[in-house]
Amino acid sequence: MEKYIMSHKNKIVLVNGILVIVGFGVRFLLQNETLEVWSFILASILGALPIALQAYQAIRVRVVSIDLLVTIAVLGAFAIQDYEESAVVTFFFLFGAYLEQRTLTQTRSAIKELMELVPESALLQIANGKYEEVDVDDVDEGDVLLVKTGAKVPVDGHVLRGEGHINEASITGESLPVTKSIGSEVFAGSILENGTLEIQADKVGEGTTFGKIIELVEEAQDSKSDVERLIDRFAKYYTPIVLLLAVVVWGFTRNLELAITILVLGCPGALVIGIPVSNVSGIGNGARNGILLKGSEVINRFSKVHTMVFDKTGTLTSGNPEVADWQFYGNEKEKKQVFTYLGSIEAESEHPLGKAILNWLGDFDKVPVTETKVVKGGGVTVTVFGRQIAVGNLALMAQTGVTVSSAVKKDAAVFEAKGNSLVSLAMDGKLVLLLGIRDQLRPGVKEVLGQLKELGVKNLVLLSGDNQGTVSLVAKELDLTEAKGNMLPEDKANYIEKLQSQGQVVAFVGDGINDSPSLALSDIGIAMGNGTDIAIETSDIVLINSDFARLPHALGLSKETARNMKENIRIAIVVVLVLLGSLIYSSWMNMTIGMFVHEGSILVVILNGMRLLRYKVKN
Repeated sequence: MEKYIMSHKNKIVLVNGILVIVGFGVRFLLQNETLEVWSFILASILGALPIALQAYQAIRVRVVSIDLLVTIAVLGAFAIQDYEESAVVTFFFLFGAYLEQRTLTQTRSAIKELMELVPESALLQIANGKYEEVDVDDVDEGDVLLVKTGAKVPVDGHVLRGEGHINEASITGESLPVTKSIGSEVFAGSILENGTLEIQADKVGEGTTFGKIIELVEEAQDSKSDVERLIDRFAKYYTPIVLLLAVVVWGFTRNLELAITILVLGCPGALVIGIPVSNVSGIGNGARNGILLKGSEVINRFSKVHTMVFDKTGTLTSGNPEVADWQFYGNEKEKKQVFTYLGSIEAESEHPLGKAILNWLGDFDKVPVTETKVVKGGGVTVTVFGRQIAVGNLALMAQTGVTVSSAVKKDAAVFEAKGNSLVSLAMDGKLVLLLGIRDQLRPGVKEVLGQLKELGVKNLVLLSGDNQGTVSLVAKELDLTEAKGNMLPEDKANYIEKLQSQGQVVAFVGDGINDSPSLALSDIGIAMGNGTDIAIETSDIVLINSDFARLPHALGLSKETARNMKENIRIAIVVVLVLLGSLIYSSWMNMTIGMFVHEGSILVVILNGMRLLRYKVKN
């Protein structure tokens, strides 16, 4: 019976409302008091059933809920035979709950829209080279799949054959199609608008970028901030206090109508629902625009940020550096051999500078590399065919006992003046090669930083492992507050701690494994979406597809969401104070009007929160 009543709650609201209308219709049109009274009685009993059941369920877990206050108020109205009041109160309460649930469902539309984009099937290549439609859960890493025009890409992978244009709006928030050809990365949930692609699966199921987005958004929307937890605790104690107050008033005045009116007016519904609806709407807006905000507390902290610290490579720059200058100091006969050794060493590296060197070298015959030792913040030392080789910055050269000549120092200064990062190679204790590698700034990065300043960020700081010359050039071009080079991961973390000790709320933006300590330590860690998994896991905010231009939207949305939460708290408190004040200082306030205003206030805070779904940052 209990299950039946709760599953038909919406139908009960409808019948309850019809009976209330019939009661008033009979009063004014037929003037039949008996029929009027029975219409209100039936409406009251029917409406009270789901409310009383919810109150009972709450009591079983030792919670005095709003439903209990309304249940007692309805019983009280029955006791004084005010059936009109009890009928109207139950209708307003149930109809308000219905509107609340419906609008909250709309605010969670980001998850719903994402789930609708999850592909259900895939065309899998089988043994004879043909393709067979299978459930997407049956696809494994390494499988070869076919994606046709109009189909959703079922997994994360790379293109083996074909060319086409893919809409990646579900991943990046960007509606313009992206051209994909052999070797290009593709993401689950994106849509092939034209062309045909044969792809190989690299990540499947929940491990895909799209799967992680859904998981993170769900976790974020279900999280609670300190303010929400405080309000939950407040409501837990506030509701019994209202009940006790009503009992005390009845004990002193013997006015049961006044007592049950206090129960209705004191319901803290708008206060309890105001914060969650703002939180869910803000996170939903972010998800639609390629931004993952990991919870209400993250939004609150990010809205207070006034110092933003950036890594350079892959953050302010595109992350695709190129060798711009180089100088060879060794024996010309060994030049090819040196390049072969360098390529073989860098082939084992995932560092962006290593990839730039490999692109510059082109084809070479790889040789075995042994005894590899990584020197944090410096480079590597290895052995190749018995020869001791060090590859890294000039600090590594000094650390390994390599003498740097005046000619090398002069060239290094020239390279740095051009904004290059330096990579040197020493063989058997002698420096034989110096490379200058330069990365390009992201398009529009200066304008984005300008927007951040307009949104209230006072300090823009660059911390990088690159040399100070390169870092200073970037800082000057971008008009940054401060820039420090030659920073090891622990140096960055220490610097962030220093800023925090000065009372600054610090956000750090980075993308690499070496950024993870800073991402975790800062008040807000912001990871670029194509960064490492550990950087994304330790961060508070993720910019999907590393779209740096989304950063102002993320900050503006956080500020607006935090402001919206405060507005809803003020609305809820003011409504309760006005209702209680009206009860004391006026003669027109009654239980029906109180419930109408109470439910109206819930709808107001919900609609106010839903405004965040339409938020767009001003350019």
